Amino acid sequence: MPPVKILVADDSTFLRRLVVRLLEATGDFTVIDTAADGAEAVKKICGLKPEAVSLDLEMPVQDGLSVLRQIMRRCPTPVVMLSSHTTKGARATMQALSLGAVDFVAKPEKPGLLDVMVAELALKLKTAALVSAHRLMFSSPVPEAVPAGNKGLPDERAKSVRPAPERGRVELIVVGSSTGGPAALQKLIPALPAHFPAAVVVVQHLPPGFSASLAEHLNRHSRLKVRHAEAGEPVAPGQVLVAPAGCELVFRGRAGGVSVGLESCGEARAPGAFRPSVDGVMLSAAGLYGARSMGVLLTGMGKDGAKGMAAIRERGGPTIAEDESTCVIFGMPKAAIETGAAQKVLPLGEIAGEIVKMV
Repeated sequence: MPPVKILVADDSTFLRRLVVRLLEATGDFTVIDTAADGAEAVKKICGLKPEAVSLDLEMPVQDGLSVLRQIMRRCPTPVVMLSSHTTKGARATMQALSLGAVDFVAKPEKPGLLDVMVAELALKLKTAALVSAHRLMFSSPVPEAVPAGNKGLPDERAKSVRPAPERGRVELIVVGSSTGGPAALQKLIPALPAHFPAAVVVVQHLPPGFSASLAEHLNRHSRLKVRHAEAGEPVAPGQVLVAPAGCELVFRGRAGGVSVGLESCGEARAPGAFRPSVDGVMLSAAGLYGARSMGVLLTGMGKDGAKGMAAIRERGGPTIAEDESTCVIFGMPKAAIETGAAQKVLPLGEIAGEIVKMV
């Protein structure tokens, strides 16, 4: 497989040189050029057409968000953002993902971890290079919330895997996503109507420190109240809770009095594992809510969520997987579809309407 042609945009001469050297040392990349400011980045990206771009959020002349807006309009290109761990950086990162960035890497707080950052960047750039311009254009920009009266969307394209078992009224929906998920969530959650009769819990793979900003961003665009989940918080109808990155989220209590539990916060995790895991949250939902739970899997790499969704399906709860046609990465939904865990398979734009019908 030929090396991936990439462009590195960063105002730090030291970081540009380090990233270029370490990426090219892997043998998987050819750095076709670099850029030291935003205006230069736009010109070179649209002129050279790299397969993927490493783009710093904090750039002179034009910042990373401005660069992203321009290239997604003029020459859509897969982008992985470099972000700081600050609150401001986390908020800007969520905005970048809503504008069409495929993924992001957080800059380390200690210089000694720069090689670890570049290793993560390499993995995400290789993934980003597989994403087509069509998928990038679909994921951006975030639309206005659909009026509640227009939420009943057609489901002719739904692919039924097998009939849903008999079930009770759905009280909890668990939505899982990974790569491409923040942009997908910013289309799905705002499309849910006010006075929605069920609780929603969002499980998005993110590094610690970024999930609170995701909750804030969703809350600004949604009719429903979106909160960053806290230990002991009640799971209530008409409220969306975003699972905190770095903790496992479980459900505790009984019908009519369920609350959030947070476990293993800050503990080391196995390589390739996620905390929270979509499987873990869905398994907890299936165990406590049974047929009154629903599983939804959106875009993402890997198989996280397939087992949890299967457990919800086995208990009689409805399940929905995002169709390949709208996924940035068709990994997690594909795994659920292949195992028969997905009752319906729908394009992203139809999922909110189907949820409303099922609840």
